[in-house]
Amino acid sequence: MADDHNLTRAEARGVRHARELETHLTWLETFSGTALGVLAVASGIYTYLGVSSLLDENGAMSVFAAIAYSVAVSVGIFVFWSYMMRLFPAVRTARARVGLLGAMGLGSLAIVAMSSWLNAAALAGSAAVEQHLAETVQDYQSALERAHEIALSGQALQRDVARTRQSFEDLSEQEAAGSLSGLAGRGAVFRVLRQKSAELAALETQITAQTPLVENAFSEGNTILSRMRALTVEPGPVEARSVEFSEAAVRLQGLITQLRQLSVAQLVERAAQDLSASVVLPELDGRTEETRADQSATITSVLDVLAARAATLEKAAQAVGALQPPGDVTYTPISSADAVILYARNFVPSWAGAIAIDLLPGVLVFILAITHGAIRQGRDGASIEDTLTLAELRAAVSAIRDVESTLQLTDPKPEAPARPETTPNPDTTVAELKGKSA
Repeated sequence: MADDHNLTRAEARGVRHARELETHLTWLETFSGTALGVLAVASGIYTYLGVSSLLDENGAMSVFAAIAYSVAVSVGIFVFWSYMMRLFPAVRTARARVGLLGAMGLGSLAIVAMSSWLNAAALAGSAAVEQHLAETVQDYQSALERAHEIALSGQALQRDVARTRQSFEDLSEQEAAGSLSGLAGRGAVFRVLRQKSAELAALETQITAQTPLVENAFSEGNTILSRMRALTVEPGPVEARSVEFSEAAVRLQGLITQLRQLSVAQLVERAAQDLSASVVLPELDGRTEETRADQSATITSVLDVLAARAATLEKAAQAVGALQPPGDVTYTPISSADAVILYARNFVPSWAGAIAIDLLPGVLVFILAITHGAIRQGRDGASIEDTLTLAELRAAVSAIRDVESTLQLTDPKPEAPARPETTPNPDTTVAELKGKSA
């Protein structure tokens, strides 16, 4: 009759499965600590490179500080994940697991804060700084083109000024022929018209003189931009290129400011306001009262036309002045670590690698927890003697014999019967042997 403690076939399979998993874990534990140490050291090396990029000095103390920080990071990562790999799979209650999960979450955040972002800086720091340079070049190019566009819009007011000047010159010619006041010659009306056409001619000359300045500033700015673009992709240390880039950015900012000052919109607006407000009326030179009355009426009409043309010119100048000015662009040198954070969206693979090298042991923790759970499930319902293997039984019997030999009395006991010729598998459990014998 079989023993009450005999395992069912399903329970026996569970015990064998648990024993198989334990064998695999025993083999994996032979190098798990070494693998965890390698990961911790690799993270420490990249952390050292990231810390070095943040330190301003290159002396012995700075090197020692970077080494000390990276060693502390490596030790912290190794100890933290060693704790998790040992303790998390061993706990059984839900409360303990939740507590350790919270501790693992906080520890992972701490590792990311003290190591992962520095690892990312070491992996993609130079590329991130180059990305910052490229973004700055784009901003400067937009500002330069906008300033040039506004300056050209101001220069385009020259046509409005020339058209207004030409209209007054035409009116003066008509007055000289007697078509306006009825008096041919160059009298009071003629002088008023010539006075305003001369003012507009001077303004037109001033606008024309600024055209070469605008084009030269824009051309020089494009030359500087070309050099700045080249600095973003040139080989060599990015720190040295950043210094030259900063110098070029200062010169380019000066040219953008110069282009903004070359805009003649405000000048034309003030000239248009003065055009009708500052009219020097000449003395009427008609010989008769009727003639002087005709001259006065003509001058009044001329002033009305002058006010209308001045208002049109002022509106055109105000439209140019209302254009959105270029934004203020200032190049700020940043470290590789700051650049990696600022442009993190452009370096997702580097961030993923930097975080993975620190948090990969977390996956091993969950693997161990699942495996230990499967082992415990396979052993459920089995007593100690049911899970005891022949190798363990032999070791126990040998220990008992050693104890008995020390307590053996003078009369020796009869020898034990000879063992059977067939030697069972050492991993076979006692319960399985009992089942076979039954």
